[in-house]
Amino acid sequence: MTTVLYILGSLILLIVFLGIIAPKSYNVSRSISIAQPKDTVFEYIKSLEKMDNWSPWAKKDPNMEKKFTGTDGEVGSVSYWNGNKEVGEGEQEITKIVPGERIESELRFLKPFKSTSDAYMTTEEEGPNATKVTWGFSGKNKFPMSIFMLFMNMDKAVGGDFEDGLGSLKGILEN
Repeated sequence: MTTVLYILGSLILLIVFLGIIAPKSYNVSRSISIAQPKDTVFEYIKSLEKMDNWSPWAKKDPNMEKKFTGTDGEVGSVSYWNGNKEVGEGEQEITKIVPGERIESELRFLKPFKSTSDAYMTTEEEGPNATKVTWGFSGKNKFPMSIFMLFMNMDKAVGGDFEDGLGSLKGILEN
């Protein structure tokens, strides 16, 4: 019986220790230069409906269920999706727009697990016909999910998708 208590106590201590050292937050972003004026790029990227044209997740499940509410490209507009295992279920709501500069949104994932992240896209003029677009998201790792983040690199898990999406966006806007 004493051995069982030692093992149980050790497991509890291990879980507590892992919870203490586990990353409490994440932040992933990627950037690309697009050969178009900043205003043109900004008007395109603030549309949740147009996001389906370049989103890497739309390509992973072209048959996913989609619904849009609110006025597209304005604060309060929402894109809802329900797709296969790769894309899951969730919604994205535009929460803030700084005209010509930044779009912020809240990502609410419902499946395969519930979580909330803050997403953003920014535009910076690099010249009269060149715009740097940065796409990113961040969030908090709550216990016990934070322990899993010791074994998963969010940047590696999502960064490639951001690069693919930005590459598609560049292709659309430069053609």
